[in-house]
Amino acid sequence: MPATLHVVATPIGHLGDMSPRALETLREVDAICAEDTRHTRQLLAHFGIERPLLALHQHNEEAQVAQLVGRLQAGESLALVSDAGTPLVSDPGYRLVRAARAAGVRVSPVPGACAAIAALSVAGLASDRFAFEGFLPARAGARRERLARLAAEPRTLIFYESAHRIEESLADMAAAFGDGRHAVLARELTKLFETVFDGTLGELRQRVAGDPNQRKGEFVLIVDGAGDDADARVAEGRRLYAKLAGHLPPSTAAKLAAELSGAPRKALYGGG
Repeated sequence: MPATLHVVATPIGHLGDMSPRALETLREVDAICAEDTRHTRQLLAHFGIERPLLALHQHNEEAQVAQLVGRLQAGESLALVSDAGTPLVSDPGYRLVRAARAAGVRVSPVPGACAAIAALSVAGLASDRFAFEGFLPARAGARRERLARLAAEPRTLIFYESAHRIEESLADMAAAFGDGRHAVLARELTKLFETVFDGTLGELRQRVAGDPNQRKGEFVLIVDGAGDDADARVAEGRRLYAKLAGHLPPSTAAKLAAELSGAPRKALYGGG
């Protein structure tokens, strides 16, 4: 196998989704760069693959890149995998890929599972244009600010979320986008307890709050983009109002936000 950095997708749950090409590649490379070597070792053992493993994660990637590129330039072939799914999609690895390409090393994708695309394929929401946002900020203030900036986004929005923040994120989305915005919540895709629910953000909040099982596992949340121009104006007006209200009286903030966005003032501030 000529010197190549192979970016190899692995299953997000169901091991039957491991492609024959991925298995062949992992058997033939000189070493495998893995986000969590313990996790990847278990995956390789399941398929009877024994290859040297090199830890490459967000805390050491920058320090490891030069050494790995050196190995590639010396003629070795390496594979890059993440814990699950397609590497670099909300996972480390882009620094290594960028450095390898800059050094003239061939970088080749071995496609496969990706939770974001798998969820989008079953969501029933517009998929001709979408924006992948990955994980929202853990801190509430930063998360709400990010969502406020996305409220007027017309494209379908795709988020990843963890079990311990799913309720808070749904609440913040409902506040930023409105309880009535349509969304799909996909949990544990391709795994034994896979669920996919659709409804308004308000309905999804109630479902998750009322069922402890729906607060476990890994989540992909897909939210419909802002609708017609009127919806987009209201979303933008709310974003502006949230910014201005920290510096101005509420009525003044609402007036300015309405003038700048074209949204009705009453939709932004209940003070008349």
